[in-house]
Amino acid sequence: MSVLIKNARIITAVDDYRADVYIEDEQVSVIGNDLQMEADTIIDAQGKYLFPGGIDPHTHFDMPFGGTVSADNFETGTRAAAFGGTTTIIDFAIQTMGKSALEGLDTWHAKAEGNTAIDYGFHMIITDMTGNRMNELGMLVDRGITSYKLFTAYPGVLYMDDGMIYNTMQKAGEMGALICVHAENGIVIDEIVKKAVRDGKTAPKWHALTRPTRMEAEAVHRTISIAEVAGSPLYIVHLSSSDALEQVARARDRGLPVYAETCPQYLFLDLNNYEHDGFEGAKYVMSPPLREKWNQEELWKGLKTGDIQAVSTDHCPFRMSDQKILGKDVFTKIPNGAPGVENRMSLIFQGGVVESRISLNRFVEITSTSAAKLFGLFPKKGTIAVGSDADLVIFDPNRKETISVNNPCTHHMNVDYNSYEGIQVKGFSETVISRGKVIIQDGEYVGKKGDGRFIKRGLLSK
Repeated sequence: MSVLIKNARIITAVDDYRADVYIEDEQVSVIGNDLQMEADTIIDAQGKYLFPGGIDPHTHFDMPFGGTVSADNFETGTRAAAFGGTTTIIDFAIQTMGKSALEGLDTWHAKAEGNTAIDYGFHMIITDMTGNRMNELGMLVDRGITSYKLFTAYPGVLYMDDGMIYNTMQKAGEMGALICVHAENGIVIDEIVKKAVRDGKTAPKWHALTRPTRMEAEAVHRTISIAEVAGSPLYIVHLSSSDALEQVARARDRGLPVYAETCPQYLFLDLNNYEHDGFEGAKYVMSPPLREKWNQEELWKGLKTGDIQAVSTDHCPFRMSDQKILGKDVFTKIPNGAPGVENRMSLIFQGGVVESRISLNRFVEITSTSAAKLFGLFPKKGTIAVGSDADLVIFDPNRKETISVNNPCTHHMNVDYNSYEGIQVKGFSETVISRGKVIIQDGEYVGKKGDGRFIKRGLLSK
């Protein structure tokens, strides 16, 4: 199938020019002015931007947590991502404590294969690297899993002690793989939580109030120190606070290979969201939690200056009606996570480009190109160039929408609320192309389940 896109304003992380784009055999084949070529589909992009497809490097589809499972599976979640202009996701497979990481990978392959609307890869959450299991890291690289997530939070479930973190980092550093860390001091946080519950502080807002920013910053500082000694690059996931960003910036100023992502929730939402009436604050129970509003501008500055490299969503939705309600009596039982995979591109365009915080090129960099480079997808993905995968978004910079669970243009996620309810955005993904196939057209899904493929990723290339 061939596609010819006419009159596009092409925006990449480094380019801004007008041209036509011809797509053939799933790749960008020709870029030029006034192309006169026959094609199965011709699209006029006059007045629109042409972006590389978005890459969301942090999702949790069909993930068990807190006695339930995240509400979006790989079919519903990737379809919603496509509506929002994301054409590649990297989800997290989980190693069960005491079992093989390879077994965990097989489990996640079974969940995703034949079900996705867009291309996908996996990180591996590592919980147990004792004995001979360390050899599995190399086997994972051979299978295209080149990044591993370690937790300093959730003792007894996902938590990894400093010794195992060091050993895992050292092995990853030798191979050129990338360590990702969920950085919160879970040991101390658990003690703060126990005291709050004893004191009768059980409402949803206490989830946030028992996870102070200093405990995020401490874990960021500690894992940076361990990574430096181990000789490993480090990627901090879902960085949420100025305190934590300060530690990343200091490390980068020293020349260390330390990277970070933040998420739209930390750029648009804040601690006041927990003050909604009744149990409504449970919608925003996630880890790390929302912070005081002033942190937002510091995170935007980090995105502008390059101390934060990417924007992911940490999409991990749980319905209010039958999942979040599990914690109606005490916040510790509320499943942690929120939806967002569909709204990321428009939100960051609004807050970044429309509100003059970042340039168009930087927008593309933080929503696509940086993740492609960090996670071994570039230049097949993350740019618009001859030979790259034809993952493209025709984006209308003037279209306005109000994000709402009741707006069929902004909500296709399998969850009964939207975290960004009522926020107006200017800029919207109009047509989405995945490996040369139009999958979103005029607000309609025209692809099919199974269009997406598993992508074996290379090593860090940034």
